[in-house]
Amino acid sequence: MSNVPIGADPSARPELRKSLSVLDGVAVAASSTAATTSIGIGLGVTAGVVGLHLPAIMLLAFLPVLGIAGAYSRLNRVEPNAGNGYVWVGRSLSPWLGFTVGWVNFVASLAFLAYTTAVTGSAMLQLAGDAGLHRIGSLVLDPGSTAQTTAVGIAVLVLVTLTAVTGVRTAARLQTWLLVFEYAVLLGFCGYGIVTGPHPFRLSWFDPFALPSATALAQGLLLSVFCYWGFEAAFTVNEEVREPRDASRAGMITLVTMLGLFLLGSIAFQRVLSEGELAGHGAEGLAYFGDRLAAQPLAALPLVALMFSAVASLQAGVIPTARGMFAMSRDRTLGPVWSRVSARYGTPAAGTLLVGGLATAVAVLALVIPRLADMIMATVNAVGIVVSLSYALTALAAAVRFRSLLREDWRQGVRAVVLPTLSAVALLVLGGYLGWSFYSSADHFEVSADNGWFLLLMPVVMIASGFAVAAWAKYVRRSPYFRTGAGTDADSRQLLTTSN
Repeated sequence: MSNVPIGADPSARPELRKSLSVLDGVAVAASSTAATTSIGIGLGVTAGVVGLHLPAIMLLAFLPVLGIAGAYSRLNRVEPNAGNGYVWVGRSLSPWLGFTVGWVNFVASLAFLAYTTAVTGSAMLQLAGDAGLHRIGSLVLDPGSTAQTTAVGIAVLVLVTLTAVTGVRTAARLQTWLLVFEYAVLLGFCGYGIVTGPHPFRLSWFDPFALPSATALAQGLLLSVFCYWGFEAAFTVNEEVREPRDASRAGMITLVTMLGLFLLGSIAFQRVLSEGELAGHGAEGLAYFGDRLAAQPLAALPLVALMFSAVASLQAGVIPTARGMFAMSRDRTLGPVWSRVSARYGTPAAGTLLVGGLATAVAVLALVIPRLADMIMATVNAVGIVVSLSYALTALAAAVRFRSLLREDWRQGVRAVVLPTLSAVALLVLGGYLGWSFYSSADHFEVSADNGWFLLLMPVVMIASGFAVAAWAKYVRRSPYFRTGAGTDADSRQLLTTSN
């Protein structure tokens, strides 16, 4: 391991090995977004809120996320940095807000890894049941048990964390093959479901004005934003791609691909399943969908695809999280362990192992919610709110940084300033409205996915803890980041200080 002080010569600072192509970036981002997992679980959860309007909500959510993606892409052109939003927001808005972006992405990723750990275990237990294995000794295997699914998933998390340590290139190759299988199964089953489904196709599925209520709209949009969350993983490896613009290309390719897959899955699910079936099989929606379309063993293919997606997203969750912590550690806002680069693998190996360990601890703590479906709902709502905050601040950072374009070139100004600002405002309004809805929906606190105060407490703790850690970094670690908001670059000579 090597750990070079921040004050050292730039050429001696810790650097990550440049080994990735556009395709590798797409593999990392697509695995992080986890379309199969989002379709298999997220659609059922979202249908419980918006009813038979999944295509409408997926299209609506895509619009602000597209504006956010444009902001990421433009900022990445002028300042490629593994910390991305943490650095960009810190430089353009405020170091405190920049640190908050980096921190909430970190804690949201840990929550995501804990939830995906349980999803992975659930898929494996469902496959075991399909194969005829329903008990081990006196233990009855239950895919809906958070305890059992977490135990199985943690074993997988350990394995994928060790793989991530050996190099992002190795992980990207594994994820590419997993994605090929997943998408082949998704396209096959969803295409067949669209053609043969018993429920007639209706244009009302695309009508956002037919949604049940304003609260359903807000919650549905944030749940859908959560489904798109992960495309920015392409930007967390922007110091490991051979050309920084490749990260931008990978992010946009991933986002457009996700839109196509989510619309395909939404239409197919609503052609095959009724509203009650959609909402009632949230955590096991893809397996139920497969059973309705085919007999065993073919019906098990969607479940295998879900398992592969969950495994890939576990690994893809570990990789960008470790890179974000690497960038923050370089600036001394976090401890030096996060920026130690393995001389053998050229990766932040210690930080990667630490992410895996912390995610395991969070997964164990999540056992206070006994039902898998309740844990998923609570996690998705919390992560949806903090991710919306992170996206909005990054988009506002782009608007501030490139505001001169409004005078110089109005077309570029619209793309670089107006659209990101509108996207940011939309997400902030949605997050605020949903938070108020949670607060006003309960009169007591209870650890339950049905309790609004509990659902609100999770994102509040995520955000508040960021300010506490930021205060420690500023006043105890005396990080130089809080003087300028500027992050340390792998190669400071490549930083463009102008907004071109």
